Amino acid sequence: MIAWRAGVVTECRARWDGACESTVAIEGEDRTVRALSYPHLVGEVVPGARVLLNATALLRGLGTGGYALVVARTDSLVPDPLPGPGHLVKARYTPLQAMVLGVDDQESAHHEVLREADDLAGLPVVVADLHSALPAVVAGARAAADRLGRPAPRVAYVMTDGGALPAWFSRAVDGLRSAGWLQACVTVGQAFGGDLEAVTVHTGLLAARHVVGADLVVVAQGPGNLGTGTRWGFSGVAAGEALNAAGVLGGRPVASLRVSGADARDRHLGVSHHSLTAYGRVALLPADVVVPEFAPDLPGTPQDLTADPDPAAWAAFGARVAAQADGITAPAGRHTAVRVGAGTALLDALRTCPVRLSTMGRGLDADPAAFLAAAVAGAHAVTAG
Repeated sequence: MIAWRAGVVTECRARWDGACESTVAIEGEDRTVRALSYPHLVGEVVPGARVLLNATALLRGLGTGGYALVVARTDSLVPDPLPGPGHLVKARYTPLQAMVLGVDDQESAHHEVLREADDLAGLPVVVADLHSALPAVVAGARAAADRLGRPAPRVAYVMTDGGALPAWFSRAVDGLRSAGWLQACVTVGQAFGGDLEAVTVHTGLLAARHVVGADLVVVAQGPGNLGTGTRWGFSGVAAGEALNAAGVLGGRPVASLRVSGADARDRHLGVSHHSLTAYGRVALLPADVVVPEFAPDLPGTPQDLTADPDPAAWAAFGARVAAQADGITAPAGRHTAVRVGAGTALLDALRTCPVRLSTMGRGLDADPAAFLAAAVAGAHAVTAG
């Protein structure tokens, strides 16, 4: 089940918060691979270090960013961590299970605040299927606040465990936090490595309000997405459950549609069947489903911003998205359709994002509709209520 490799680190490359990228020469093979390590788990990896790698996903060409993952140094034991509070174990019963201090832990300074906490008091909670929606949602929210003459919202990201478990894998989280666009990342369930750790989406949301003091929460899985090409076999099902959590706790649930103008698969063209299933079948409490209305003056096409402008293509694509959303909104469904304009001003706001925009390997120019659909959800969360 695991493809193991041993090797020697030849170069330390990029670093970001909680992660280190290196080059490793594989023993017995005339090649090197890119490897990713998490210093909080395996210690520092330096040139000359011997390491054990999990190369399973890399050899299969799966979505780990093209990395082998460092499991351990085999030439030096990492010192034991200093004694400290916390007894939450994440990645439980795996060889790299880690003990963390939960924000809702009995030993946490915030335990008393969260012990009886039960209300989000109308806090807007934008739920998205893919991690790639996060920077676009925040960009849309900031643009809306600026247009209204308000301060930029204080944003907390609640990261669920459907994709990557370590928040450290996400360069977007690191970049948004460094730019001041994101105040805190709260990792929930089996996910770990956030600024705050929580047991469930519910306590993560409550921590976002009562500890972070967020004006806006974005909930999405970490980088990566598991799908089997079946109606129910995809990790984004949890997006519907997150909307339920926001509603049960008295928040204002906002559903960000997963949209693509460039995906070759019909089930993901326009509104993805992932959104239609998660929001239409799993989300049992009403939410605002934000439907982008693409402006005729947008450049290019929904597939390519560098192409000649084609208002007819945008109009036809917008009609497809609206018709698909109609299936999960009133009167056919329980949710409320909220139509929000997506024009050049919002596109300009997306271009100011301090991190790279990429979804399913496509950037802003190659799938603008995907990011505009996420951005309008952030804009609505700020302007409504």
